[in-house]
This record gives sequence, structure tokens and C-alpha cells, in this order.
Amino acid sequence: MSSFEWNKIIASVLTAMIVAMASGILAGQLVRPKELEKPVFVVAGAEPSASAPVEGAAAGPEPIGPLLAKADPKKGEQIAKVCAACHTFTKGGPNKIGPNLWDITEEAMAEVPGYQFSAAMEAHKGEKWDPDKLNEWLWKPQAFIKGTKMTFAGIPKGQDRADVIAYLETLK
Repeated sequence: MSSFEWNKIIASVLTAMIVAMASGILAGQLVRPKELEKPVFVVAGAEPSASAPVEGAAAGPEPIGPLLAKADPKKGEQIAKVCAACHTFTKGGPNKIGPNLWDITEEAMAEVPGYQFSAAMEAHKGEKWDPDKLNEWLWKPQAFIKGTKMTFAGIPKGQDRADVIAYLETLK
């Protein structure tokens, strides 16, 4: 094939790319998305945006004490399966994206061996986990310790949090 034929092929490809780029720029100028005043669908457990206040929303989780009295560790184990994507629950288990949670209720905060915690969590090093702190943590980790690496939205239902705490108490 002669060089003239190659030049025609390359010119065709370049022309097609320029047309595609120009049409993308033109389409971006013609079509502009309109911001919604309020969310159409709110995901359960997701943080509400500042533009969409939730009426009657509590400033924090309800007290965990009364809920722990009727907590079911077996149900908590089932609920905690969503945590298994980032955590392990076995004695001597490896750390994953998050630390191993075996015996976490007896551990001091930010002191799981072999796990590097965020600076925000390290600021609480030495404090002990108790049911009230676990309740706040499980409700909304980012609200309890701003700047934590944990991106989980939280467990909105108080009884579900109590069940998970009861399950964690069995891991000793």
C-alpha cells in the first residue's frame, strides 16, 4: 500500500475523532442538567444532604440500654454480615480493609494489633469501647468520629444496633 493510501486512512481516523470531540463539546453546551430541589429517592442509612432536612430526625441515636435488654445475638450476627466485607470476626483473624473485630468490646479504641487507624481514630486511642460508644459508632461512624476511614453509612434502627452489640459481646 502506498504512503498516499496510508495518509488517507490516518486522515479519515483523525477527522472522525475531531468530529466526535466537537459533537461532545457541542452536546455539553446544549444540554445542561437541572439540579433537583429535593432528592427523589433517599437510600436507607444514607446521610441526608444539607438541602434536604429530615423532619423529626434525632440529633443522635436513642439510648441503647433498654434495647440491649431484649437484644438477640443471633440476629446481630446476621445483621453483621454486611460488615464482613471489611472486617473479620474470628479469633486471630486477619485485618482487612477494617480491623478484626474479635473481642472488640474489651479492646481500647484504635488498638487492634497490626491495623493502621486514621488520625481521627488515633485521637481516641486508649478510650474503651462500651455499649454507648458502640451505639453511636454503629449509628453513624462519621458523626461519632469525624474523619474516620470507615465510610459505612451506619445502622439506623436502634434494635438492630443493639443486636449487633450483643453479637460483638459474644466474641470473647
